[in-house]
Amino acid sequence: MKIKIGGKTKDYRTVWFEKGSVKLIDQTKLPFKFQIYTSRNYAQTAKAIKDMIVRGAPAIGATAGFAAAQAALEFKGIGISKFHSHMSSASKLIKSARPTAIDLAHAVDKVVSITKRARNVKEAKLAAVFQANLIAEQYVSVCSQIGKNGNSLIRSGDNILTHCNAGALATVDIGTALAPIRYAHYSKKKIFVFVDETRPRLQGSKLTAFELSQEKIPHAIIADNAAGLFMNRGEIDLCIVGADRIAANGDTANKIGTYEKAVLAKENGIPFYVAAPLMTFDFKTKSGKQIPIEERSSEEVSYATDGIHKVPISNLSSKVKNPGFDVTPAKYITAFITEKGIIKPNQIKRLSS
Repeated sequence: MKIKIGGKTKDYRTVWFEKGSVKLIDQTKLPFKFQIYTSRNYAQTAKAIKDMIVRGAPAIGATAGFAAAQAALEFKGIGISKFHSHMSSASKLIKSARPTAIDLAHAVDKVVSITKRARNVKEAKLAAVFQANLIAEQYVSVCSQIGKNGNSLIRSGDNILTHCNAGALATVDIGTALAPIRYAHYSKKKIFVFVDETRPRLQGSKLTAFELSQEKIPHAIIADNAAGLFMNRGEIDLCIVGADRIAANGDTANKIGTYEKAVLAKENGIPFYVAAPLMTFDFKTKSGKQIPIEERSSEEVSYATDGIHKVPISNLSSKVKNPGFDVTPAKYITAFITEKGIIKPNQIKRLSS
């Protein structure tokens, strides 16, 4: 992802591993301040995930993989059985950071699994770091393919609605929902993006708009409640969103507000696509009813912040309900854009093999 700061443009990844530390673009500060956050141990990295310094299912997955690698490196003993016990304990802590996004659990399990093949602690540590880096690299490759596959669905002149942030900041690079949009832009198609602000954390107006501005892709931020109006006016041609977990039947958990957009799209005859890597599919979960929904702090609704200052924006004596995600039933989803191609909800079973 190319980011222009202070007149200079530089390539950044959302997360990377450097000398035992996890480096993250601090997304709580964007778009007002660009800052790299350094996490020096696995508990700190898990907290960075929980506090949404990094967010987005693939980015969380890569970060969790690096956290598991940190846990391996932090083990001080020499006994392999004690090492495995340490990794089991660490993995539980890391997985508890964000329970809805399945990529997190998948990445941690991959790192822990490969350490179990090692003959000794030294081998296990090397294997953990190798696997964590491999997960991050695979996300970059996969997102690139999602972009190429999804580009085929976009025509020049299309107006596209997206929700939350499923761009490079939500992955390691390139993005999921923004990947086809990027590739359409690179192929000189004339497109326009409607960016839902995405209350309460405003990942659309803060993060997606930031990425589109960096790429000079034409766009406009809209209030979450305005999407239906633009659909009804015929000003939106298709919707592309990301996903945090996709059940075996195609039910999809994504940022709160996604379900509403899918229903509105269906009512207005607009294609609704979910862009996601295979790691986001959870074939052990039969339907969306089994997906845990994270309940987040009331302060996200009651206050507004620029990452530095915080001001109240609602009646503070009122109770707040703040689910972080909702589940869109598969019947509202036109297709999934994956690295393996465009998959209809009724074709998901073939992916499990």
